[in-house]
Amino acid sequence: MAGLGLFVAVSVIAGYGPPSVEKSLGVLPVVRDYLARLDLAGTIDRLAPMRADVSRVSHGQVIAALVANRLTSPTPLSHVTSWAREWAVEEMFDIASDALNDDRVGRALDAFAPVCEQVAGSVGAAAITAFGLDVSRFHWDMTSISLYGDYSHTDSDYATPKYGHPKDRRPDLKQVQTGLASTGDGGIPLLPRAYDGGAGEVAQVQGALRALVDLAGPRRFLLVGDTKLVSYPNLTALTSTPGVTFLAPAPKAVVPAEILAGQDWATATIIDHVAARDRDKPIHQRATYRAREGLTTLRGPRKKDPAVTVRTVFVWSSANDQAAKAARALKLARARDALDTLARAAGSHHLYRTETAVTARVAFLATKHRVSRYLIATTSVDPDTATPSLTWQFDQTVLDTEAATDGWYALLTNLDDSISPAEVLARYKGQEVSERRYGAFKGPLAVAPMFLRSNQRIHALIHVICLALLVFSLIERQARLGAGPDGKIPGLYTGRPARPTGALVLSTLNRLRLVPAQDDRPAYIPRPPHLHQHLLDILGVDPTKPP
Repeated sequence: MAGLGLFVAVSVIAGYGPPSVEKSLGVLPVVRDYLARLDLAGTIDRLAPMRADVSRVSHGQVIAALVANRLTSPTPLSHVTSWAREWAVEEMFDIASDALNDDRVGRALDAFAPVCEQVAGSVGAAAITAFGLDVSRFHWDMTSISLYGDYSHTDSDYATPKYGHPKDRRPDLKQVQTGLASTGDGGIPLLPRAYDGGAGEVAQVQGALRALVDLAGPRRFLLVGDTKLVSYPNLTALTSTPGVTFLAPAPKAVVPAEILAGQDWATATIIDHVAARDRDKPIHQRATYRAREGLTTLRGPRKKDPAVTVRTVFVWSSANDQAAKAARALKLARARDALDTLARAAGSHHLYRTETAVTARVAFLATKHRVSRYLIATTSVDPDTATPSLTWQFDQTVLDTEAATDGWYALLTNLDDSISPAEVLARYKGQEVSERRYGAFKGPLAVAPMFLRSNQRIHALIHVICLALLVFSLIERQARLGAGPDGKIPGLYTGRPARPTGALVLSTLNRLRLVPAQDDRPAYIPRPPHLHQHLLDILGVDPTKPP
């Protein structure tokens, strides 16, 4: 296809020429160039080849188009043809819109599913080289994806929809789960995995660890995770794998509340750390941190299992302390109002005329307001009138014990003692990148809820969306590397300077248009506004370059 020209668009006045026909161009040139640098289509076609005479487009081309769809205008698979017709897919990817019908898309997903993890590994390795990513730190986390449909017939080779504990609080829907390992450098998700809906998060850590070791090669790295990273088998694997260190918060079963309550705030060392959310605040409004050091030992289920002892950094945060106190005060106030109302209604309201009914209501309120551990409630019946009554109070001793833990949490690690508590905390705080990536995963990339006919295609589509998230994150990283000295790009947010995010960059670039070829005139792109051109320059993309 001939190269595209970049000219100033001239409006055509009705009656003096043919009507202007435009397509959305948006971020397609960036996606095209980044996918080429990652060799996505080529990798898929090598791992899932097809006969040349079977289709006008290869499986790799179709999957690349689906990635582009997720980054421009996410749509159901049955509507991909319409999307391709309205967007400059043919001009950018050399794929005709009718070649992306739902049958062709489905066959591409079926072919992609068996090799998607191999593709992800190859593309992840390519991203490290092509974009110069620092892989000395990875952040691992999992989330759930709700599904519509029964899925009574599934293929055990792929992530199987099952009921579980969904993050979106839709227990009525089956789910699958996904795991992402993202770099500390820009939060680039290099290792995606899809799991059964009922898979335990703790049990997936060692598989992810092995895959990361393969991906990182000879490079040493730190693996940061949440409490699901911590178990005796996981810590045994983490501490015995050469070149790997780990960092994760301790679950209550490993470091119980009484250990946290025993930490002495007065003797804890003040550490120099500024949370990202506090960087623009005056010093007196910033959260403060203190730390104490210790050791934690985990023992295996058998007596002969060797104990695993790891460094423990006990951290106290003023922000966590205030949040814990405020949350407790709020739930106690709500529980107090509800219990007082019940005490007045006992015996007089038709719903609470018996002691059994009052007792059941007390249990319900205690669970609803999460005060079971503090609540001391006594029901009785007047022997003369058979009227039930309720007296209650909160156990102050239990409240005081819990309050002693406010602000404290424990970080377990095998990082060397030369790494200060402040540095340990800073590396753990990078874990928030996992939440940001899952926010994009379920937001701009529109992953959930979904409905497909087979779990094989669900498995494949999850990896498609993970590839889109990889490109999304690379775009954000490149934009931040190219931002000004203050980390902001002028005019990016409603005409004002803003720190670039993937969502802001995509929403800005997705306003670009393309005028298709007509008669003897080649396709051309109206000259973009300065901000759009500036973003394209930062991202290193020339939209006029032919595919």
